Amino acid sequence: MADRHPALKQTFAERARTAAHPLTRYLFRLMDLKASNLCLSADVTTARELLTLADKVGPSIVVLKTHYDLIAGWDYNPQTGTGAKLAALARKHGFLIFEDRKFVDIGKTVQLQYTAGTARIIEWAHITNANMDAGRDMVRAMAEAAANWKERIHYEVKTSVTVGTPVSDRFDDSDPQQEPASQAQSQSQAARPQREGGGGDKGEMLDVVSHQQRGRDNTDVDGRKGSIVSITTVTQSFEPADSPRLTKSHHDQGDDAVFPGIEEAPVDRGLLLLAQMSSRGCLMTADYTRACVEAARDHRGFVMGFVAQEALNSAADDTFVHMTPGCKLPPPGEEENGQVGGDGLGQQYNTPSKLVTVCGTDIVIVGRGITEAGDPPSEAERYRRRAWKAYLARLA
Repeated sequence: MADRHPALKQTFAERARTAAHPLTRYLFRLMDLKASNLCLSADVTTARELLTLADKVGPSIVVLKTHYDLIAGWDYNPQTGTGAKLAALARKHGFLIFEDRKFVDIGKTVQLQYTAGTARIIEWAHITNANMDAGRDMVRAMAEAAANWKERIHYEVKTSVTVGTPVSDRFDDSDPQQEPASQAQSQSQAARPQREGGGGDKGEMLDVVSHQQRGRDNTDVDGRKGSIVSITTVTQSFEPADSPRLTKSHHDQGDDAVFPGIEEAPVDRGLLLLAQMSSRGCLMTADYTRACVEAARDHRGFVMGFVAQEALNSAADDTFVHMTPGCKLPPPGEEENGQVGGDGLGQQYNTPSKLVTVCGTDIVIVGRGITEAGDPPSEAERYRRRAWKAYLARLA
């Protein structure tokens, strides 16, 4: 399937223009901007280590994968806790947060696990994933929960007021209130009601125009001339106040900083379906993988792609993103030869070149290869360069 699909010969910038999910479009743009297709699996066990690692390695990655339930000292405060601090670092360095939760249960249970409880994963993680063993209804339930959460987000209102004095072309040239026609036309256009949405938010722009008119545009009965003396335009922009991308709480890490060259991530949430695994003896059959693809197509507005060992796009309108774990490089100075052993616990490793060029994945997921290195930021850069080189080779 991977060899036949045209997406493998498209740049990430091109795929950003056609992807079905808003978060996938944003992610492809981010990958193109940062020249990175690297996800860090943050395999650490304390909140302090997690935040420090995210800050140091953030410039090299486009996705940070977490397991919040592995982290000792996780602060669940929605405004000042660990999730909010990760969100600030994501804005600062330009990456998305992927909570590797692997949901698998009946619909109602996963809805509560995703949106409620102590962690409230949906509040701070742009992406999560699910195991399809529980059936398609679980995916539908999660999609509904995400949609309902987005509808319930509290909104903060920012108001700006502008005042101008337009002029009718019926006024005399000697009228001291008269202004150039171009200015009047501009103000007239600005006064029209508008509705806009930005960056995937549930944003609205409402222009409320108040006309204060003294007199009329014709001659009054007593001979006095009427005129419009002012138009006040009140513009209200609505932003989700509780969205992680707008949480301003990580004061010691520069929480107001946004990665240059791209806007903040959309508030939309995305799901990755766990379609294939890298562990030896995995029981995920070809029929299971096909069911994942079918469920993804049924929920394109919520499912953004797959965790898989190969590209699964096959239909002409498949625009899913693929992330692959089990990526490892040989030590510096050694050549890549495809596969790099295992960890003795079932994990099997492949090199970035094999995963991206041969298997057709988009993003490689690296964990211990970076976290256990003597210099994680430098090792992350080595992985980023190799994975990006493999992507460029695939295009060629």
